[in-house]
Amino acid sequence: MEMSLELIVAFLALGLFVGFMAGLLGIGGGGTMVPVLTAIFFYHGISMEKAVPMALGTSMASIVITSFASMRAHKANDNIVWGAFRSIAPGVIFGVIIGTFLVSVTKSLYLSIFFAIFMAYISVQLFMDKKPKPSRTLLPKPYLFGTGGGIGIISALVSIGGGSLSVPFLIWQNVNGKKAIGTSAAIGFPLSVTGALCYMVISGVEQIDLSTFTFGYVYLPAVLFISMASFFTAKLGAAGTQKFPVPILKKILGTLNMILCVKMLWSVMGEF
Repeated sequence: MEMSLELIVAFLALGLFVGFMAGLLGIGGGGTMVPVLTAIFFYHGISMEKAVPMALGTSMASIVITSFASMRAHKANDNIVWGAFRSIAPGVIFGVIIGTFLVSVTKSLYLSIFFAIFMAYISVQLFMDKKPKPSRTLLPKPYLFGTGGGIGIISALVSIGGGSLSVPFLIWQNVNGKKAIGTSAAIGFPLSVTGALCYMVISGVEQIDLSTFTFGYVYLPAVLFISMASFFTAKLGAAGTQKFPVPILKKILGTLNMILCVKMLWSVMGEF
């Protein structure tokens, strides 16, 4: 796949959007990146069987810089619950390793169906505003580790930064909304680093012929331009947490992700 000005602009625009949403909502942006990247790779001649895992791997690698910038911004705002982070993060790392292995042995059609169904569920969750019981507190450390493992497995399968799962979970545990977003952003950093490495080595070790500038299932130019743009907008998004009506923005993001997932699933089903 040859690089072009059109591709560079597309990757930069995608990075600007997902970076802002990462900082604002504590999510990695994979729900938006994966369908868009799948469409881009398929349009430029990569088979759907390879375009889907390539989009998953590229999305996960792109989340690294986004999540790091978001984590730093939330740390500066004192929005990270470090006790919860230290219990959940090791489980997340373990889960990501398992999840990327599952990707390597699963057909793209099944990955796409799982992705679409899961993101549809997340989109519905973004529209809801469930309140936890006032007496609920954080679970003990072993349960938080196990929860992190589940978050890691699913995040690797659908290439998200984990925020779509960890933010609702932390809020359900009566963590303040802003601190839940900040803690989720912190969790997203080790998750994305582990996932990127696994997609490069475990899942894609035999796929280095996919395209020029690929490393495993990771398309490096996309990672570069998406990361460049998202690094700056993640900071703006984190600042926006204090100003914007987050519930409304969640509904907008949920609608967009639902549309993109339906389009992705439609394209994939047509190829099999």
